[in-house]
Amino acid sequence: MKFPLARGFWHLFKGYWSSPEKWKARGLLTSVIALNLIMVYLLVRINDWYRVFYDALQAYDWASFWPLIGEFTGLAFIYIVIAVYAVYLRQMLTINWRTWMTEQYLARWMHGQVYYRLQVLRSDTDNPDQRISEDINQFVSLTLTLLIGILKQLTTLGAFAVVLWNLSGAITVPVGGTEFTIYGYMFWLSLLYSGLGTYFVHVVGKKLIRLNFDQQRYEADFRFSMMRVRENSESIAFYRGEMAEGVGFKERFANVIKNYWGLMRRTKLLNFYVNGYGQLAIIFPLIMAAPRYYAGEMALGGLMQTISAFGRVQDALSFFVDSYGSIAELAAVIQRLSGFTEHMEESARVTSNIVHREGTGDALALHNLSIALPDGAPLLTACTLTLPHGSRILVTGASGAGKSTLLRTLAGIWPYGSGTVEMPQDSSRLFLPQRPYLVLGTLRRALSYPRTATAPDTEITRVLGLVGLTHFSARLDDADDWSRILSLGEQQRLAFARILLIRPDWIFLDEATSALDEAREHALYQLLYQELPNASIISVGHRSTLFALHDRELHLSNQTYTYQEIPHES
Repeated sequence: MKFPLARGFWHLFKGYWSSPEKWKARGLLTSVIALNLIMVYLLVRINDWYRVFYDALQAYDWASFWPLIGEFTGLAFIYIVIAVYAVYLRQMLTINWRTWMTEQYLARWMHGQVYYRLQVLRSDTDNPDQRISEDINQFVSLTLTLLIGILKQLTTLGAFAVVLWNLSGAITVPVGGTEFTIYGYMFWLSLLYSGLGTYFVHVVGKKLIRLNFDQQRYEADFRFSMMRVRENSESIAFYRGEMAEGVGFKERFANVIKNYWGLMRRTKLLNFYVNGYGQLAIIFPLIMAAPRYYAGEMALGGLMQTISAFGRVQDALSFFVDSYGSIAELAAVIQRLSGFTEHMEESARVTSNIVHREGTGDALALHNLSIALPDGAPLLTACTLTLPHGSRILVTGASGAGKSTLLRTLAGIWPYGSGTVEMPQDSSRLFLPQRPYLVLGTLRRALSYPRTATAPDTEITRVLGLVGLTHFSARLDDADDWSRILSLGEQQRLAFARILLIRPDWIFLDEATSALDEAREHALYQLLYQELPNASIISVGHRSTLFALHDRELHLSNQTYTYQEIPHES
């Protein structure tokens, strides 16, 4: 394992075990390890039982048969109970660890709009949802399985190596005219056999790491393409884009299948090797111990005990061989999670030269504000403005002039630029994009978003009536995908209902009425002015009819701006 991979593993591993839950976690882990050590002890006892039992068989000792069967039954029963609880407690630890890691990653992903910055700053961050939902689960389960497996096999190795050494005796090997005596030769043969097996399994299976990594990525891309169709089904239907979408599906699925064939071929080679290695391990100790048995140096019970001990030692030394597929999968998971973690940390570290602060007055003030694109191209330069409370401002300009980016900057989510944005102290604000976001769940929750507390039913019903959505009043507690049920025009009207329920001091509308007819647009703006007469409204739009609904125009063009009153006929 290369150092960066080991460092990535440690970075992911250490958090939970030094968290406030560390003592509970360590207690569970200690219990699991203790149970596995007891299982090893029972295996040693069962291994010793083999010697006694087969010696009794060889001596035709019928009187010992049933007592020995009873002893084995007792040992096996205890072993089964302990093995079941060892797995149960390990699964309990898996749940606790996964819960903690998931909560940590969700908090980091949502904090400081990292989920948004990842799209702006790191377009190569693929499928954060899969990183959090699937990769964390795989990391925790694989890590615990492998870690406990290693500890158990090391204990098994220590216990049965002594048994195998004592059972092996010595063998004399003639080399030329000299004879060499090798003590504990079965142990050394087991060590040599497993060492060679471990080396060659890495040679055969090392490409599985990259193949597993790519397989997860291609599967996620294919799944995401289908999610996109579900989310944009109406647009695709209007375009009659089924053929184009089908081509996209086939291209992504072809990547899945092509990589899977590579995974199959490499796994086939690995399975040939692992199964051949395992089958040879059955006959190998019998061949090596046969000379001493036929020479009368050990009884049948000793032979069977030797073969069993050799198998336990060989299993322990071959843990890497048997678990190589899981190790390769864990390595791929570590790479994906480490990359995702690194990208989140990079996004969180990005600092902006745009200062956001609260002022002492009731106006929104921009001081020497400059806005740029991620590549450094300027959109707006040295903008200094004071927008008084109660303003009704229309932001205009050609497409690409930076109108929506200006709203992102005022919201504090756009980091590229410099200057100062000063908002009135303790003022509430609400930003509405062109396509409103409707949270999954009930219509009541969608109306109240982003607040968690909801308004009284009477107020919700009144507001829905004002925006022309009275027919939805009876469905407030219906949980559904409202972005699919409501047309874009209905979604925009629902967003205006959201404004009336939340009643912010400053309202920012980014083409929030683009799907409405002019009469409905006019009625909704008038509704805002009547219901929220003291609110400040800043709108981005292209329609000429919007000029009649605003008092001032902020026009953006070629990195500069003009700010002027909009004349209205008396």
